[in-house]
This record gives sequence, structure tokens and C-alpha cells, in this order.
Amino acid sequence: MKIEKNTVVQFHYFLRDVEEDKQIETSRDGDPVAFLCGHGNIIRGLEESLIGQEAGDCLTVEVPPEKAYGLRRDGNEQRVPIKHLAEKKNIRLRPGMIVNIQTEKGVKQATVIKAGKFNVDVDTNHPLAGKALSFDIEIIDIRAAEQVEIDHGHAHGVGGHHH
Repeated sequence: MKIEKNTVVQFHYFLRDVEEDKQIETSRDGDPVAFLCGHGNIIRGLEESLIGQEAGDCLTVEVPPEKAYGLRRDGNEQRVPIKHLAEKKNIRLRPGMIVNIQTEKGVKQATVIKAGKFNVDVDTNHPLAGKALSFDIEIIDIRAAEQVEIDHGHAHGVGGHHH
């Protein structure tokens, strides 16, 4: 079976920043990631590169910023009340830390610029915005999506969403 719209794909990855040639993260320490193809569950450039691949395939994919987390935009600094952070309230915030902010549109990642007692100044660009990314991918499994997954717009089970 090949990867196409409405297939559930499980894969392991090793992600690195192309410019700095530095590892960012890997899935190798746990279960493979599962996503529902064609529903925007992973970055566009990676999903486009996986179309047509089969279980067992290994590939390296370079994704430019425009097809990953976008370009960095100046002026994306914002002051946020600490109570809107998803992290534990008594964590010591330091410049450069990645935090999760509760917004009307769900949780959004941001980078701490300056922390105060009640508020934190953050850069709301995604921490990987402006970066070209390289993924080493191993496709573990591909299966047809169940109707409930298509209806929900995401994969269920190991590596996917749990209800």
C-alpha cells in the first residue's frame, strides 16, 4: 500500500536544523508518530514528500521554511499574563525557553523574551519558523483510515490521538 489521502501512516523520524546541522528531536525513544494523510496533521513539506512512499521505505526530506513553520515575522512580540501559560505556574521562566500559551484557537508555542512576576514577554513566531528542516524518515506502517478517523480529521491509536 502506498501513502495517499486517507491513509494512516506510522513513521519514525530524526529531525535536524539544516543551517546549524544540529539534532532537534527524534521519535526513536518511543512509539512511531501516526498521522492521517491529507488532513494537515504534519507540516506540508513533509506530507508532500511522503505521498507515494511504502512501508519499509527510508528517506531524507529537506523542508524549506515556507513548507515547514513559515518565515519569521518581525513584530511578533506579545505580553501575556503568566496564568495563560500551559506550564506549571511555579516554573522559573528564562529567556529562550519554549512555552505553551492557551489561546482562543488552542495551545500555541512561543519563546520567552523576558519574564516578570505576573506577565511574560514572548516571541509568538513558532520556535522553528525561518528554519530549513531535515527529516530522516523510516516508514513503519500504512493502513486505510477508519471512517471515524476521517470524520475526526486525525489518526487514532498508538502514535495518534487518543479519545
